[in-house]
This record gives sequence, structure tokens and C-alpha cells, in this order.
Amino acid sequence: MVAPGNPGMHGVATVIPGFDATDPAAVVALARERRVELVVVGPEGPLVAGVADALRAAGIPVFGPDAAAARIEGSKAFCREVAGAAGVPMAEGAVFDAAAAALAYAARLGAPVVVKADGLAAGKGVTVCATLAEAEEAIRDALERRVFGAAGARIVVEVALRGAEASLIAICDATTALALPPARDHKRIGAGDRGPNTGGMGAFSPLPDLEEAASAALVERVHGPVLAELARRGTPFRGALYAGLMLTEEGPRLLEFNARFGDPEAQALLPRLSVPLARLLLAAATDRLAEAAAALGIGGPLLPAEPGATVAVVLAAPGYPARPEVGAPITGLEAVARMAPGALVFHAGVAAGRDGGLVTAGGRVLTVVGRGADLAEAAHEAHGAAELIDFPGLQRRRDVGRPLPAPAGVAR
Repeated sequence: MVAPGNPGMHGVATVIPGFDATDPAAVVALARERRVELVVVGPEGPLVAGVADALRAAGIPVFGPDAAAARIEGSKAFCREVAGAAGVPMAEGAVFDAAAAALAYAARLGAPVVVKADGLAAGKGVTVCATLAEAEEAIRDALERRVFGAAGARIVVEVALRGAEASLIAICDATTALALPPARDHKRIGAGDRGPNTGGMGAFSPLPDLEEAASAALVERVHGPVLAELARRGTPFRGALYAGLMLTEEGPRLLEFNARFGDPEAQALLPRLSVPLARLLLAAATDRLAEAAAALGIGGPLLPAEPGATVAVVLAAPGYPARPEVGAPITGLEAVARMAPGALVFHAGVAAGRDGGLVTAGGRVLTVVGRGADLAEAAHEAHGAAELIDFPGLQRRRDVGRPLPAPAGVAR
């Protein structure tokens, strides 16, 4: 069962359309009515709204952190505070609620800098500024013009790190972290990392520059200390702890935490798992993750993965990320099922059209995932399947997973 879901999910779940997933009482009532054994909270909004708190209070197992722990994503200032206390290195930066002080600090750092809205901004609150003029524009947008609303009432100004990004997502209970394979996402709207940041235009796994041993070390260095710090504060974290990292010449640096699986990375990663996901999520929800890992023969901090590679390509609406245009008919999904049966298509910003078909209903409309023996083969399948799908103004990066990306320079 999925609530609210979308019409593209009818083939895999019972969909509860029109449901308000940010209403804690409504979520508890639905879980009780349907005798749900485990609730998995996907988006960040319900987590910050306290949906997991209400479910736990009602005695219903839930995979997702309480609101206090979800602040690790809901506030970038809180993320910096927790990371600092846990000894997890981040870029030099500071928090501001006044433009003059922020502008002076940016000038002291020197360009390039990154300006981040403190609160949730649907993945669009981060601006990488190549010049101080761009930094001033971003600072005034957030603090004076309030383009992000309350989410931008405070901002973080940081040094822009150089290196290659990596996403490392761990399934966590209060004390244990088990990480999925690492992935790399593409935040910019355009090929070659051009244009504004988005919620993500594609991802791939594995990474040619992050081996298994290094991934395991990152779990011990990043996720473990942060779990311990949150528990020390009386806000234990149970859910998916997503670490966005920059692999710099000086070593890995934390860019941000999300309190959920995150897409498109999860869409590339979950098909690679070779262990039963639901069993692990229930174990994390009930503080039995170490026990479940031992029963599955998992001896370290990494979850076993199938060999090969995956590439996820996002198909976005025209106008995304600033002002997505919606209501356009989507064609070609039947062709994918017929001509590229190995590809996976995840539905996101879709709605039912008047003719019974699907229309665009959000910025990121679909994600197409290809699988193969290596990244080249997976990219060939993903992009080949994506070519079969169309809607007016479709935006897609054609460089996701091909060629193998070199370190990306300045990012976020």
C-alpha cells in the first residue's frame, strides 16, 4: 500500500490517492485501519512534520526518524552542528540570518562559495556561486527576496569544495548502520554539470573511484559518529541516513545529510541489493538491525550487492527546476515494456489524464533505470529505454553514466 502514491504505481501497490501524508493522525489512523505491520516514510516533509513520532507513540513500527532527528535534513545549520560535535569534517562555513553579515563572510572566503537555504527547499535551495556577484544574488534571494520562503530565513555560506561527489546511504537503527553501495548523482540540470541545481537528474553505481574498503571506512567515520551523537542528545535516528560527500584531495568531506533514501540514488541502488530489504527495514524500526545482519551473514557495515552496475536517468518537465510545466501527455511507456523489458521505470510526477493515460504532474516526472555487467552496458540500456518515452519539453541529461565521469571540480 502507498499513500498518496500516483497512478503509475497501480501495478505494484494499492494506491490511496489524495491522502495527506504530512498529517500524523491521519497516517496513524490509516495504518490501524489497514493493520499495517511496517510503515516506511519516504519523503522528508512527513518526517519533519512528526509522522514517525506519532506512529511510534501508537506502537506501530516505522522506518524513518522522529522529527527531532530528521532535523539533520530539515536544517542545514543543525546538520553542521551535529557533524561538528561528532567530529565529521565539512567545508568551512557559517550560518546567517542577515544579508550584510553573510555578504561580508562570503567576501572573506572568496569565490567560489556555496549558499544554502537552511530549511527544506525541495532540493533547490543550494546555489554554487562562481563569483562574489553570484553569491550576493543568492544571499539576497534567500534572505531579502525570500524566494525559498521560511526555508531561506537562515542560510549557510560555505567554501565550495573541489572533487567528486559520492552518496552513501545507510539503513540505521539507534546504534547500527548498514550502507548500500555508493552512488553518484548529477545535480545540475544540464549535461556537463551546467545550469542550476536540481533535486537530481540521474545517478549511477558503483563508483570507479570509491572501492568497497573505502566505503566501509566512511560508514565508520561518518554515519557511526553521527548516530552516536544523535543518541547522546536523546534523539536516536532510525531510518535511512543519506550522507552526501565530496571526495577531495584532503580526504572525504560531508556536504549534507538527508533523513531518507533519496532519489534518484535509491532508484539506482535498491535494485542492486542481494538481501531482503523489508526484513532489514523492520529490524531497523525495532532496534534489531545488528541481529538481522548477523542472521543474514552480513559481517561488516556494507550490505551485499549484486555484481554489475545500474544507471538511473531522470526525465524532467519543461521549466524544471524553477517553474515546471505540468499536464502534458506522456507517451512511450508501453514501448519500454515491449522493447526494453530489462529497464525499470519509476513514476514520480505523474497524474491520470482525461483519456486514461498519464500526464506530467511535477518537476521530475519519471526515472528510467538500466542494468548491466558494467556502467557502459547499464547506461546503454537506461538511455535506450529513455529514448522511447516522450512528452512536450522533456528534459534529460544524456551524459549520466557515460562516459565514466572524471572528478567534477567545483560542486555544490
